[in-house]
Amino acid sequence: MQDDNTIDFSTVIASAVHDMKNSLGMLLSTLDEFFSELPEELRDSPRQAILQYEAERVNIDLIQLLGLYRLEHEQLSVRVDEQFVRDFLEEQVARYSILAKARNIVLDIDCDENLLGYFDGDLISGIINNILANAARYTQDRILLLAGQADGGVVIEVHDDGVGYPDEMLDSPGRILKGISFKNGSTSLGLFFAAKVAKMHRQGDKTGAIHLFNGGRLGGGVFRIFLP
Repeated sequence: MQDDNTIDFSTVIASAVHDMKNSLGMLLSTLDEFFSELPEELRDSPRQAILQYEAERVNIDLIQLLGLYRLEHEQLSVRVDEQFVRDFLEEQVARYSILAKARNIVLDIDCDENLLGYFDGDLISGIINNILANAARYTQDRILLLAGQADGGVVIEVHDDGVGYPDEMLDSPGRILKGISFKNGSTSLGLFFAAKVAKMHRQGDKTGAIHLFNGGRLGGGVFRIFLP
């Protein structure tokens, strides 16, 4: 006989994740205020960069976990707005400026100032932030954000000069959860979420998609997202 008071554990987890995300968001905001009040000579230190970077990574993971829960329960919707892509990319790069400076990483953008895109800014921002966080960890000293028109839509790419993506991730990023590795602390949750969100962007007979490859302009890994 089933207990009427049985708890839906996935809902409990989602609620806890939501609370943690909000708390971490407040922590990140407080950290920004705290560091901005420091004397000039104490700002932008490597320790500050690491603290903000790791907190941001956890925040991104929580957002994606909550997003996947909403996807599973058909509660996640795409809100498409017109975006000035150059401005959008500059906002993402600004979040990692302190870390890039601390690690001597050059962050560049190659995008026409008048390029327009039509996508959910919040969802795509989360995706690009996750890719930038990983690129900052594995690159040598350069990251490039590249954007342009393609096939009636917009393509955004993140290039780095690291060793590139492993072969098993290049085969099928949409089914990347099979390649989760807890041993090295790296999961493919972000790529799985990116593939799902990209697919939710549709225009006519065109559907958004992600693609991973190696080489590119910097010789390392390249993440590519197409948004119709």
